Amino acid sequence: MKQSNMGWIHGFLGMVIFAGSMPATRLAVVGFSPEFLTGARAVIAGGLAMLCLLLFKQPFPTLKQIKSLIVIALGVVFGFPFFTALALEHITAARALVFVALLPLATAIFALLRAGERPSSKFWLSAIIGSSFVAIFMWFQDQQSFHLSSDLYMLIAVLVCGLGYAEGGQLSKQLGGWQVICWALIIALPLMLLLFGIYYPKNWASIPVTAYAGLFYVSLFSMLIGFVFWYKGLALGGVARVGQIQLLQPFLGLILCTLVLHESIDFAMIFVCFAVIICVFYAKKYA
Repeated sequence: MKQSNMGWIHGFLGMVIFAGSMPATRLAVVGFSPEFLTGARAVIAGGLAMLCLLLFKQPFPTLKQIKSLIVIALGVVFGFPFFTALALEHITAARALVFVALLPLATAIFALLRAGERPSSKFWLSAIIGSSFVAIFMWFQDQQSFHLSSDLYMLIAVLVCGLGYAEGGQLSKQLGGWQVICWALIIALPLMLLLFGIYYPKNWASIPVTAYAGLFYVSLFSMLIGFVFWYKGLALGGVARVGQIQLLQPFLGLILCTLVLHESIDFAMIFVCFAVIICVFYAKKYA
């Protein structure tokens, strides 16, 4: 199988795992503060990352690679989890997905700026149309939950995550996908331990079981396993190109919102989903 196709397969698997992040975070912030949740998910994933690196005897990254890892850690280990958790205290997971729809475009822009990728003009047209379809659809889905500060948090989250994706996809060509997220987690560990300790809950008995389930998902899947597939996909298929698979993430996220948070699905979602699939197909074709 061609390397680019393997990249799309790995990227798709990573995207499917990430689709559960918003619903899981929404569940978790019911019982945990955004600060503790951000620290706890990274501490749990960081402990597993350390075991993986020791078990497989991975060499230390170079100084130049460490600089990239710091950018990645700030983007996807701290920035995106922290700002989405802050936002999801006040808005629904469905509204948060409005902004996740802009993540493929943000990733492609940072791939241009940081990774030096130069997709074709037809690729950019497909990416912009696909992002517009999803953003417009999601915007009208959940207008009643408008909250200015939370919307700003989500915009910041998308920007720092796009940067972390682009930087991580590029570095994965040197270190490997799972090694990149593992080293990023370890670099962020001192700050995450600080958040974990300062905001440690005083009354664990009052925390609902669903919040623990959300914490488990974002720690194991969103923070570690998803990135193993995602970064490998970006490295094999190209950051901007494979990043367009994220256009499907809001729809998978909405399905999970329906199953987990009991939100509804309508015909418009199905229609737009097919339109987005066509845009992803053309983005892949013209990349």
